[in-house]
Amino acid sequence: MALIELCKGQVQLKVVQLTSSMPASDLRAALAGPPDIVISTPGCMPKCLSTGVLQSKSFSDSLKILVLDEADLLLSYGYEDDLKALSAVIPRGCQCLLMSATSSSDVDKLKKLILHNPYILTLPEVGDVKDEVIPKNVQQFWISCSERDKLLYILALLKLELVQKKALIFTNTIDMAFRLKLFLEKFGIKSAILNAELPQNSRLHILEEFNAGLFDYLIATDDTQTKEKDQSDEGGHVDSRKSKKHPKAKLDSEFGVVRGIDFKNVHTVINFEIPQNAAGYVHRIGRTGRAYNTGASVSLVSPDEMKIFEEIKSFVGDDENEDSNIIAPFPLLAQNAVESLRYRAEDVAKSVTKIAVRESRAQDLRNEILNSEKLKAHFEVNPKDLDLLKHDKDLSKKPPASHLRDVPDYLLDAKTQEACKMVKLARAAMGNKNSSRRQGPRRKFRKSDPLKSFSAEPTKRAGKGRMKREGRNGDDTGKHKKKKSV
Repeated sequence: MALIELCKGQVQLKVVQLTSSMPASDLRAALAGPPDIVISTPGCMPKCLSTGVLQSKSFSDSLKILVLDEADLLLSYGYEDDLKALSAVIPRGCQCLLMSATSSSDVDKLKKLILHNPYILTLPEVGDVKDEVIPKNVQQFWISCSERDKLLYILALLKLELVQKKALIFTNTIDMAFRLKLFLEKFGIKSAILNAELPQNSRLHILEEFNAGLFDYLIATDDTQTKEKDQSDEGGHVDSRKSKKHPKAKLDSEFGVVRGIDFKNVHTVINFEIPQNAAGYVHRIGRTGRAYNTGASVSLVSPDEMKIFEEIKSFVGDDENEDSNIIAPFPLLAQNAVESLRYRAEDVAKSVTKIAVRESRAQDLRNEILNSEKLKAHFEVNPKDLDLLKHDKDLSKKPPASHLRDVPDYLLDAKTQEACKMVKLARAAMGNKNSSRRQGPRRKFRKSDPLKSFSAEPTKRAGKGRMKREGRNGDDTGKHKKKKSV
């Protein structure tokens, strides 16, 4: 969509974007014209055909090029019936393109359904030169720790600022994402959560705020892991009374985090939980190091995840060549620095219970639905008011303790202090890209240029104020304060 918007400035094109949630009246208005390019989900076009919004004959006569992006995921997302209905009205002379990052049985099945005598172009291999699975500009690291100590280690990484901001943190479940957010906010670390159960408007605004640099840490749930978990839960025995009392939020089947979302200026990807396969790892790491920028990834690996991690290392070429794609141990985090935070981390982790996670998840969903539905019309008229919506708000009812916000110097050894300085110097060298960071109440006050506002003759108001201060105190302390503020 971004590429098409760029082309619109050079070529006169009418581009519309359709979704399955749009009412028939909006779909009919969008397709009036007709448009030159239609961007849609596979489930939306059959809906337009079945409801009469779009006529089959006019669709077949006007369709010249059909592009199916992320072809390896379309069938797994449940679009098989929609694609079969769509294939019946695709004209014979239409040029069809399937785009896929990986080859699978779903891609072969979709290829037989849509394409006729296709030509396969494999981009990663050019002659005898094979491209890297993960580019060299992305440094890969890992940390070995127990499942229980993962909260401790990620606290050390973020609180000691040993990784570059902005950071994208991946978990496998939504509950773990909320547990991590609740844990981090106890230490004054702001973050937001992006997952499939949030309304679409909220997800888009969260992404816009993160890309604008309004917060540094975004916790994202891997959509493939979430869907597999939900499918396994549906297959098991669930108490009917419990399901009625705590209804489960419906996940958006068209939403994906690791693919298809444009995260900007992500310097670090943290795998708080290891993905279930090597392909998931590659797609997660692909969120950083884009457009030839440097990036890094840090994976927290527990003993139970070592088998999958070894498969990932083999897949990315760790065994083939020692000079490329090595997932090395993270060098900046000393064990002494981790142990110095253990007491605080374990004490706070005990307060983040399953009940607290469930309540926070329900509260966040209610807030986001309210923001998405009831305020949608208001924001269309007043778009600047979107800045008032903060997705990195604290979820816990109690404010974080003040003594947990800062790490005393006596807890840090010399190696860790040197590592912190090195990371800060590297951040300063890259420049400040978060110029639009939310400043809170300070944004209300504008500092004037002292070279333009300075005057040798004091104003009447300033003179009266100075005379009052001199009369009360008997000296010219007010004068000194005035000069200091200027």
